[in-house]
Amino acid sequence: MIQVNSEKPICSVDYAFKRIGGKYKGRILWYLHNRSVMRYGELRKAFTDITPKMLTQTLRELEDDKLVKRQVYLEVPPKVEYSLTPVGLELIPFINHLRAWADKQMLDDNIESKLSC
Repeated sequence: MIQVNSEKPICSVDYAFKRIGGKYKGRILWYLHNRSVMRYGELRKAFTDITPKMLTQTLRELEDDKLVKRQVYLEVPPKVEYSLTPVGLELIPFINHLRAWADKQMLDDNIESKLSC
């Protein structure tokens, strides 16, 4: 698989954001944290603003970065489940801190959230 962010990071912050940056990665990690295990179809329903191709690509990147585990069950129809790895779980306190910060900022700016995270 071709790595999208194969450039050498400039610093540790650059390295971190190459792994978790983007529009969907943080939300996927947060949803997997809240639900422990999710199937692809459940993720599709949870993320109505993402195309199937982008969801698949983002999940593959998270898997390549060892943040998400993909468990395939050999049955008919095929069953695939996604969950956080221990490395992915380490990010949850930071994502929660960002969520709390954003909640406060949105309240201060009188912005009503459309999504419940």
